[in-house]
Amino acid sequence: MTTDSKERYSDKDLNEFKKLIQEKIEKAQHDLELIKSAYMNDHNNGTDDTSPTFKAFDEGSAVMSKESNSQLAIRQEKFIRDLKNALIRIENKTYGICRVTGKLINKKRLELVPHATLSIEAKNMQK
Repeated sequence: MTTDSKERYSDKDLNEFKKLIQEKIEKAQHDLELIKSAYMNDHNNGTDDTSPTFKAFDEGSAVMSKESNSQLAIRQEKFIRDLKNALIRIENKTYGICRVTGKLINKKRLELVPHATLSIEAKNMQK
């Protein structure tokens, strides 16, 4: 009988997760670049030739837009960092092991949230 703490995902599974995570990192970095370029180009939204009413509204929302873009960028950077940490756990062969229960995190959960470090059971215990 094996104990839960000794269980881990197979190298084959880990390689599949690694590919999934690398794809997510590439997409997240691309998205981050889009967010940053939107942030940089906030001053030129192409509203010069539109109605004055829209232009006034647009300028009023520019501050909100900058703020939300900044928040989006921060969240995206954290997401990328979490994904990169997941790659380190794959290299250490500790990927997919719940940091609270020591049990394997459900494969479906990892496919949806590849940077997860908690099983649903542990996540529910936090509430």
